[in-house]
Amino acid sequence: MANFQATKPTIDYSLYLVTGRNYLPPGKTYLQSLEEAIQGGVTLVQVREKDAETADFLEIALQTVALCRKHQIPVLINDRIDIALASNADGVHLGQEDMSIAVARKLLPPNAVIGKSCKSLEHVREAIKEKVDYVGLGAVYTTNTKDVSAPGKVIGVKGLRSILAELEGAGMPAVAIGGIKSNNLLRVLHGGVAPSGHGLHGVAVVSEIMASTEPRAASERLARIIRSWSASPRVPASFSSFEASMYTAQRVVDSAAKLLAQVRELKPLVHQITNNVVKAQSANATIALGGSPIMAAAAEEQADLARIPGGLLINFGTVEDMDGMLAAGLNANLNRKPVVFDPVGVGATTYRQTCAHVQLLNTWQPAVIKGNAAEIGAIVNSDEVKSQGVDSLGSGFKDPAAVVRLLSKQERCISVLSGPTDYISDGSTVIRLSNGHPLLGQITGAGCMLGTAIATFCGAASIAAERAAPGDAYGSLVRGDMLTAAAAGVLALTVASEIAAQRSDVRGPGTFLPALIDELANLTPEVIRQRAKVEVDDE
Repeated sequence: MANFQATKPTIDYSLYLVTGRNYLPPGKTYLQSLEEAIQGGVTLVQVREKDAETADFLEIALQTVALCRKHQIPVLINDRIDIALASNADGVHLGQEDMSIAVARKLLPPNAVIGKSCKSLEHVREAIKEKVDYVGLGAVYTTNTKDVSAPGKVIGVKGLRSILAELEGAGMPAVAIGGIKSNNLLRVLHGGVAPSGHGLHGVAVVSEIMASTEPRAASERLARIIRSWSASPRVPASFSSFEASMYTAQRVVDSAAKLLAQVRELKPLVHQITNNVVKAQSANATIALGGSPIMAAAAEEQADLARIPGGLLINFGTVEDMDGMLAAGLNANLNRKPVVFDPVGVGATTYRQTCAHVQLLNTWQPAVIKGNAAEIGAIVNSDEVKSQGVDSLGSGFKDPAAVVRLLSKQERCISVLSGPTDYISDGSTVIRLSNGHPLLGQITGAGCMLGTAIATFCGAASIAAERAAPGDAYGSLVRGDMLTAAAAGVLALTVASEIAAQRSDVRGPGTFLPALIDELANLTPEVIRQRAKVEVDDE
């Protein structure tokens, strides 16, 4: 094996092409597509020929190595050590059912690169012991390149995070693979980060490039997203705009007041897939704040709605329209529209937990997760607070700030814990808001209205950011500061509740609700500045 250097090659795993001649479109030859893909930004090539005879496989491997040497791109061979040796490739990629790593090392020269497929914590632990050069993690999504129909074969983005946590400190590069395309790549890069901050070194792509009639353009598109992501300064959840020390109580209050004015000016479309109990009052709250509500749950219309700037609220209080929820969040991510997830009653049933953890949060990335103590506890797998239906039991968390930080790091988003004191975090900064009135807890759907308010302000913040700096920000799932937008949404509802409760015509919950809608409409930036009770901590 004559590598182009005596020691192991330094490999850039960022855009890893796995070949597949069966995907080639009419009119495209293998070598033509491969060279165009390399010109577009591919940094590593794996030759995979599952159904080829040995002679055919070797011929393709030799051609691939010759072409890639010209561009100084490393080449690995899938499964076949004999082909790797005969073609002078740079190494091999082995699956769980292939030759053992120990035997492969005896057969290959010392400078050969050996990668291994892993889809579980046990696989990764074994790979660390074997000291492989890198691991391929997946399948992240369903894929046509191999059978992933058996349980556990698709790990999802949440599974990716747990495996990456196991790799912390191992010094082993990790590449995600399985169904990765330009429309979900940013979701994988953003979501594929362990709570400790350990992330991916690259992604492996097959059909997005190999099946393209324009493989260079396909590679360029993927490479641009990867470069933008890598070049962007990251804060823990990456949906806040400043370093933790730059957030102050005054900045939060000023931002909330400014955003209220922007909501009235921009009138963001607030698309809500919400529970049947609160649709009318949520729509009225949206209008009162200055937004434009639409309640549309059909999966068939989500792609069109996601193209309209604004915010998306997904509230599964009645756990219906799952197809619509899945499509809505996915299309919102694609169009960089903020998604606010309100997992109402998520801890009440196993079905709700499966919908949240296995389906929704594995399909799309929320910008904000908002819930009461029981709901947040269920998302972070804490049993400190119990649920009774959609309500929390007990006095709440002993350390609410720690819980919201944990949720933000775990789910890579802004977290909002509602209660007598509201806690909001991006994983580092924690904002504590002390406004509100007990009557909020005596009307149906106050928490759902809070989600509506947050989505309205997040939508306005996203539109304002895009108008201030138009153009494609490939490295960001959402434009705008979602941390202060979430705080602004909470302040709007809680401050309005205080004013509504003081009115002479309010005598209890029945008269409080219409008064609350009135005061949301009457709310001004000056009132936010005068009444907001804000404290800020950072780690």
